[in-house]
Amino acid sequence: MDFASSERAGAPPSEITSAKIVIAGGFGVGKTTLVGAVSEIEPLTTEAVMTAAGAGIDDASKVPEKGTTTVAMDFGRITMAEDLILYLFGTPGQTRFWFMWDELIRGAVGAAVLVDTRRLTDAFAPLDYFENRHLPYLVAVNCFDGAPRYEPDEVREALAIPARVPLIMCDARHRESVKAVLIGVVEHAMATLVAQHEEGVVVG
Repeated sequence: MDFASSERAGAPPSEITSAKIVIAGGFGVGKTTLVGAVSEIEPLTTEAVMTAAGAGIDDASKVPEKGTTTVAMDFGRITMAEDLILYLFGTPGQTRFWFMWDELIRGAVGAAVLVDTRRLTDAFAPLDYFENRHLPYLVAVNCFDGAPRYEPDEVREALAIPARVPLIMCDARHRESVKAVLIGVVEHAMATLVAQHEEGVVVG
């Protein structure tokens, strides 16, 4: 998708459009890293030191270096064009904070569900969540160092991801990779709205 401004040189700027995108996924999958990698402002995070409250609930065995966790949300912003600003909201990954997800997705145009191939089963709950709420989403496989590498079709089959849902590989640490994820979310959300309009689907 080309986000280049359509205004001619010297013409007055068009009205700025803003859109909200949710970054979701399981515990320790890289949501805070993704928001921080692309945000043009200092990201607002609600990181807290992990305590005994998560013992027996959060499996940190695959992310032993993780000492903090998001307890409310991450927030960032990126200007994609002169007339388009994306606001990013990262969800808390720990299941005991999932009651906040319904509020965070309110008004969102779409979502990206991050997946860690070391813990594929952790992705089932987030995927079911967005399927049940009919919010356009894509799946972004975060390529951690040392994590098992699978072909996109293998991940799609393992997680039973519908063919209509885009799936891409990404690195949440790298700005250009994250931008590709966000562009994909916007493109998919727009295509979904067009399809719903053509089918006469009333949303809301």
